[in-house]
Amino acid sequence: MALPGVAPVVTVAAAGYFLYLAYRIASTPPLSEASERDERPSFAAGALLSLVNPKGYAAMAALFSGFVLLRERVAADALLKAAVLMAIIAAVNLLWLATGAALTRCFRRPRLNRAINIVFAILLIASVAFALVR
Repeated sequence: MALPGVAPVVTVAAAGYFLYLAYRIASTPPLSEASERDERPSFAAGALLSLVNPKGYAAMAALFSGFVLLRERVAADALLKAAVLMAIIAAVNLLWLATGAALTRCFRRPRLNRAINIVFAILLIASVAFALVR
């Protein structure tokens, strides 16, 4: 709202990045026992990735630039948005953790893995399309 020209630019950039991610998700090869043993990330690597994850920043920039929850109170608006986002982030991360743990054996089966990856890519594209259309 404060910088009206920024919201469309951030939206287009975020949509482009999400389309790129959808392609990468759809084309990811299946897991194998050997690759999992050789490439298991450390906790520090996961924590660092969460801090430098550009899709999170793209989503946050779009949210912060596109909505006002408390007019005339910029600091309170930012704090409320941050609190809501932290609650959403915690819930989503826990859900992804549980889902990923449940689906791990499916990712080792090539045909099932491909189907799951394509469904995830389509869902990602659909979520971006829904956000842009509304």
